[in-house]
Amino acid sequence: LGAVFFTGSNATARTIQQTLAARPGPIVPLVAETGGVNAMVVDSSALPEQACDSIVKSAFGSAGQRCSALRIVFVQEDIAASLKTMVQGAMALLRQASPPTLESDLGPLIDEAAARQIQRGCEHLQHTQTGAFLTQALANRPLNAEHDKRLFAPQLVEVSFPGDFSTEIFGPVLQWVMFKNDQFSQVLQAIEHAGWGLTLGLQSRSDRRAAQLAALPVGNLYVNREMTGAVVGSQPFGGQGLSGTGPKAGGFHTVFKAVTEKTVSNNLASSGGIPELFQ
Repeated sequence: LGAVFFTGSNATARTIQQTLAARPGPIVPLVAETGGVNAMVVDSSALPEQACDSIVKSAFGSAGQRCSALRIVFVQEDIAASLKTMVQGAMALLRQASPPTLESDLGPLIDEAAARQIQRGCEHLQHTQTGAFLTQALANRPLNAEHDKRLFAPQLVEVSFPGDFSTEIFGPVLQWVMFKNDQFSQVLQAIEHAGWGLTLGLQSRSDRRAAQLAALPVGNLYVNREMTGAVVGSQPFGGQGLSGTGPKAGGFHTVFKAVTEKTVSNNLASSGGIPELFQ
């Protein structure tokens, strides 16, 4: 076994790491890309329609079961009420089907166990946060939907600032956090101190704020676009901290992680060589 490349949960990565460490023989390198409580920051300069579209796609696309999916959104309170109404309206139009069709927006979760785990995560949020769930009914829900226990309706839950970064809910559950303009630096601190570092989003027309977020220890920053769907070949993907060990998938250094560097040093003088000839 030369190396292990892994994509999955942080808990599974730790299990693999411990298993490899206890394995006899050579030390085996582990390259892991895990998930994270990925955040998006929306300030008052953001274009509301664009922000709404990016939030809904990032949080609920693929039923929220992508490691890069949006988990918590920080919205400046100056625009929070109107943007929340817009996001709820977009959620109400989402179409869920099992099996998914070309007309549906969401399919079922990977299995019933995932649905139960997400439900437990929602219950944990409900008991530990002061906010309220703001779920919207899905439009055009098929008649057979209630018979598929893998279907899970998108959830929007308001939580108090700065939010709960401790546990990732790997599904269509989005935490909504409002912040004041003078709390922007606290938002950045909360993101950095959480230790996750996979994807980060920003909806803003301020280049200065984009530079501030780019300085955070997060692998990928997406400005004024959705946070999922990194373009293969031009947008290497991967995290750091609790979200990965590097290098990034599709990046320049991936190949080097899979090879062994070797150096040969030969003392030519000891075998009668004349080093000056090589100068």
